[in-house]
Amino acid sequence: MQFKVPQFLDIEDKIFGPFTFSEFVYLAGGAGLCFVLFKTLGLLLGLIPILMVAGLSLALTFYKPNNKPLVDMLESGIKYIIQDKLYIWKKQKKEIIKVKERSKINQAEADKLKETHIRMHSLSGSKLRDLAWSLDMLDLKK
Repeated sequence: MQFKVPQFLDIEDKIFGPFTFSEFVYLAGGAGLCFVLFKTLGLLLGLIPILMVAGLSLALTFYKPNNKPLVDMLESGIKYIIQDKLYIWKKQKKEIIKVKERSKINQAEADKLKETHIRMHSLSGSKLRDLAWSLDMLDLKK
């Protein structure tokens, strides 16, 4: 028994002439908003907002970066801005002290620099394994 396999699932149906439903909504919504701006602000005051709305409407309809709708890119950008960010690694500056300059630094600062240097290089195999395990088991969604 053979079954028909649906093909071209990623292609939207053209409902309004050469436009899909979403493209038609972007064009009609942009045209409607441009008309409202024209009636409320007039031509001189409303020219810049009308051009911005018309440009966004046309970009949403026709511009497809990487063959994906512009709406997907805008949505991803907004999510990136809004979401919390987790920084796992932050590179620290290593302070290099020349032998001649050591005499100028007092003993407390020299001890602090030694402790920082020891902490940066004292990661043993067991600590590294524990850190890797905790990162693998860490659930950030909670």
